[in-house]
Amino acid sequence: MNSISGIQVYKDQFVDFLANLKNSAFVKNLFFVMSGTALAQILSFGLSPIISRLYSPTDFGVFGSFYAILGIVGAGITMDYSQALMLPKQKDQAFGLFVISGLFSFLTTVFCLGICLVASGLIFNFIKARNAWILTLLVIAILTSGLNQTFQGWCVRVKAFKRTSASQVIRSLSVNGTQIGLGFLRGGALALIFAVTLGDMLATLSLAKVALREFRVLWRSIRWKRLWQLAKEYRDFPFYSASTNLFNALSLGLPVLLLTHFYGIAAAGAYAFGLRLIQAPMDLVLRALRQVLYQKASETHNEGGRLVPLYLKITGGLFAVGFLPTLILFIWAPQIFSWIFGAQWYTAGVFARSLVLWLLSTFCSVPAVLFTPIIRRQRSKFFFYQILLIAKALALIIGGMYLSAAQTVFLFSLVGAVMEVVYIAIIGFALMKLESDTALKDILGAMRKG
Repeated sequence: MNSISGIQVYKDQFVDFLANLKNSAFVKNLFFVMSGTALAQILSFGLSPIISRLYSPTDFGVFGSFYAILGIVGAGITMDYSQALMLPKQKDQAFGLFVISGLFSFLTTVFCLGICLVASGLIFNFIKARNAWILTLLVIAILTSGLNQTFQGWCVRVKAFKRTSASQVIRSLSVNGTQIGLGFLRGGALALIFAVTLGDMLATLSLAKVALREFRVLWRSIRWKRLWQLAKEYRDFPFYSASTNLFNALSLGLPVLLLTHFYGIAAAGAYAFGLRLIQAPMDLVLRALRQVLYQKASETHNEGGRLVPLYLKITGGLFAVGFLPTLILFIWAPQIFSWIFGAQWYTAGVFARSLVLWLLSTFCSVPAVLFTPIIRRQRSKFFFYQILLIAKALALIIGGMYLSAAQTVFLFSLVGAVMEVVYIAIIGFALMKLESDTALKDILGAMRKG
């Protein structure tokens, strides 16, 4: 009888758990974003075997170099005010940060245009292709990147998750459709670059509709003096957060640039293709999680809630989700790549086998990265990612001088994995210390009142 009662209790608890999930705003928002991201990634991954046969490793090497430069510039283009706009309680202040983010996007684009006009040869040397259209697309892509971050930040702020989900589908359809169409016309690396730039533009236009609905009303509240005050109040974002993003982008872009230097453009193309393919399933979870978790954690923090349980739950859940795919790719990645994408991509599979170690730790570190600005620990992140960048650069340089390409990628991945795990621990302990101190103060305050 007791065992039957116990079973009934567990059954009731399970039913309550499902009901809570069903009614959870966090889960609903995550589902909305994830559904769009899932469709986008399924389309991208499903069409990859076609795309891999229309373009060569050299094409992907040029594309990877272009994207590395774009990623480095895009990391700091809004000075991270696009992330800061999540934090103010008042909507007019958030809109002020939105305007600041957009202004920095335009100013950075103008600066990059000047660089392209004055030092085009330097950029061509990095990309390993001399085509004026590539420079034109680079400037357009830089502006689009900044506006995309700005509009996406606003969409997350107002919980327009259906729109962010739809923008991912629009981007995937346009990118993959254009790459396949131009691939049959032998468009080469320029076609890959044009397709991604076009996809980003269409996705940004989709996001812009949300902000434009309130633009006329909120624009009246904008004062230049107030914008200056907001820029100073949230100056830790450009000083530390944007700088950290720049270091992170450099560490992501360095492998392509240094592999090109030491082993040639084809090796860099194999790396870029392998990274793109194994990042696709990660993005299925992370694109949705970054938006929803950041909004949820910011809201919880503003309301005085505890962040440690959410941090531990999401970090542990990400490890559980990522462990089995990581194990499979670590064992069979070269064979899987050769079978699905063609024999010319065997080297990409060898690189992918090594990269999964670093990507699993990066996958699990997303809560740590997102919680850092909320608890205003950007300074710690800033110095940590400087060390991370130096460590990764040394791994690539030492490997390029003394090791094979595969061994160099493995060393790079191992260094990145260890450092990301350390950062997860640092932010976890910082959260525990912060919230234990807060709890102690609350108890002492209540005792004094009593």
